[in-house]
Amino acid sequence: MQNTKAYLMLVCATLFWAGNFMVGKFAFFSNIPPMSLVFFRWLLVWLILLPFTFREIIKHKKIILDNLPLLFFLSLTSVGLFNSFTYLSLVHTQVINASLFNTAIPAIIILLCFIFKIERTNKFQIIGLIISVLGILSIITKLNLELILSLDFNKGDLIMIGGVISWGLYSSFLKKKKFVLPLLTLVHVLCSFGLIFIFPQFIFEFSQGELINFDINIIGILIFLALFPSIGSYYCWAGAVSIIGANRAGIFLSLIPLFSTIMAIFFYDEKFQFFHLTGAILIIIGLFLSNKEKYD
Repeated sequence: MQNTKAYLMLVCATLFWAGNFMVGKFAFFSNIPPMSLVFFRWLLVWLILLPFTFREIIKHKKIILDNLPLLFFLSLTSVGLFNSFTYLSLVHTQVINASLFNTAIPAIIILLCFIFKIERTNKFQIIGLIISVLGILSIITKLNLELILSLDFNKGDLIMIGGVISWGLYSSFLKKKKFVLPLLTLVHVLCSFGLIFIFPQFIFEFSQGELINFDINIIGILIFLALFPSIGSYYCWAGAVSIIGANRAGIFLSLIPLFSTIMAIFFYDEKFQFFHLTGAILIIIGLFLSNKEKYD
């Protein structure tokens, strides 16, 4: 029963995150500065959650204070970096490209869990990691030898790799969380600390003359982002990882490009090309190998 609950939470989380890619691209088309979008998104999340969580935060302040280093790290890698990488990448690349990279996160989680000795790793997972990396390279290079030789890769694709690594770190170290906080309280704490890291990014963008224009579009976007890819997805993801673990939860991230690709083709007329298919097949093969639980 608990596993079923975790799987439903993971489907919801990935569906909401797929919507995040779509809205991020729409924000670019609407000339909404990416760092401003990140900052005001999480500021709205903070304000929405405050009435529901401030008593719990006071009640659990000792747990929070005792685990500040881990909470700061989780905030940096999730709220502080992942969203910034994602929205910046969508300025330069397709929704399909950016979302496909997310399918490699499970392999990155396994690698990071191995490096930091968080979870055990077997030979199938290592092979799966290698195949998934080949899938990433297929997408980055578009299976074009000239791109490999010239190293003239799409800037957005490279930025999204930063997002993949940051989310891999967040998911891996979330497994090290031994304390218990109500899920909404945890999301609010991560949001609070994450804003500390986002604010300098916003100020730098503002200093470059990139200003956000508050109109009906941005208000609608912020409400959607606050309720679904932020509160909804983080709540569901953290809850599912606590039930079934980071490695098993990570494989569900492959649903993000499925949902995103369908949306991108429908709304933005993007094309799913052969190199996308090749990369996706390699990454999915890697995922199946990575999910084997036999240990030598």
